[in-house]
Amino acid sequence: MHCGGQRYHRRSVRLSGYDYSGPGAYFVTICAHGRRCTFGEIRGAEVCLSVLGRIVREEWLLAPVVRKEAELDAWIVMPNHLHGILWIAPNEGGADSPRGESRMGACHAALAGREAS
Repeated sequence: MHCGGQRYHRRSVRLSGYDYSGPGAYFVTICAHGRRCTFGEIRGAEVCLSVLGRIVREEWLLAPVVRKEAELDAWIVMPNHLHGILWIAPNEGGADSPRGESRMGACHAALAGREAS
């Protein structure tokens, strides 16, 4: 069963011939298998995440830790999908660069704050 009982079909909005492997901002949507509402549910005006939804959130927040060239912008986990804006920058410096350390600290702080709530 699908959330709301509807299924949408969209054509690709990718630009023909564009090199999506390069730096830039990318709008990402990741859907649950079968688009089932396994990440949580909507209660009133709030998304209440399930255990799987919290794992999706934590893994999204860890993306910049394991991918030095990735930076996160606005994002949201919905009951059956995640929407996010992912910035891909040229990789500057190695694993010991200050940029990587500050990002890792920010992600761990975000995870710690979210787990407490």
